[in-house]
Amino acid sequence: MPRKILAIETSSEACSVAVSYAGDTLFRHIDQPRQHAQRVLPMVQELMQESGLSLAELDAIAFGRGPGAFTGLRIAAGIVQGLAYGADLPVAAVSSLAVLAHRAGREWGAQHVHAAFDARMGEVYWGSYEIGGPGQVTLVGRECVCAPDDVAAAAGVKPAAGWSGAGSGWIYQKPLELSTGALQHCEPLLLPHSLDLLALADTALVAGELITAEQVLPVYLRNNVAEKSKK
Repeated sequence: MPRKILAIETSSEACSVAVSYAGDTLFRHIDQPRQHAQRVLPMVQELMQESGLSLAELDAIAFGRGPGAFTGLRIAAGIVQGLAYGADLPVAAVSSLAVLAHRAGREWGAQHVHAAFDARMGEVYWGSYEIGGPGQVTLVGRECVCAPDDVAAAAGVKPAAGWSGAGSGWIYQKPLELSTGALQHCEPLLLPHSLDLLALADTALVAGELITAEQVLPVYLRNNVAEKSKK
């Protein structure tokens, strides 16, 4: 039976929501910075109404856990936690860097992707992934936040041919390529999409890699930010 999942991705400038049901998929994806709080719940309601599903009929809810924009991560985590509590649903918490890498694989056919977000303060959020097909990504090295010229040491990256770059962190392309080697393709404007979150969440659901509503937390990678958010 086709799995029914609601996916919410708000880690970047994009506000992106998708739902899978009866072998079909619906989504809303808008690029409107600082509008996530106003737009995400209406988008969820629209898709649920259009699909004819109730929350209780879902198999799971998924969200882009981060890293990314702090406000967007808190919005997604709060909404997903509330919905999951209310409907007693499990949650798939998926790396937003993995979601971005999967999109590069889906749209370009990329098989090796260095995903990077601009973390401000002269740093990047970083994750390198091998793309094995729909819903299949494997982290190479470590996800981290660091200065562009520290990626090799912080993430365990070595120069190699055949890699692509995706995400806003590639505004630092020259210093990053000192760690990665020359890229095959680079798209700094690419953002995470809920369709890719949906694919990765489906894989997590099949593998039983789910958490409870109580365990829902954003992943900032910056420990000092995570500590402040608890206060």
